[in-house]
Amino acid sequence: MVKEIERAGIPVIHVTNLTKISEGIGSHRILRGNSVLHVFGNPSLPAEQEVKFRKGLVEEALKMLTEAPEEGQHALIHE
Repeated sequence: MVKEIERAGIPVIHVTNLTKISEGIGSHRILRGNSVLHVFGNPSLPAEQEVKFRKGLVEEALKMLTEAPEEGQHALIHE
């Protein structure tokens, strides 16, 4: 799905903790999330800290929308 959306000209950030798989399917912007079950969350944190954690991931993803992989680089991966 990521590749098809990007093919339509819409930049996409794939947030996953399975970055190698995402890179293998051809995603260009990959952000490592927390876990398979809680990509944008961390239930082990207190509620206030989890909100900050989630906000930080969203801000990082938005920042990545302005970036592109460098020449010769297949993907932009933030871990």
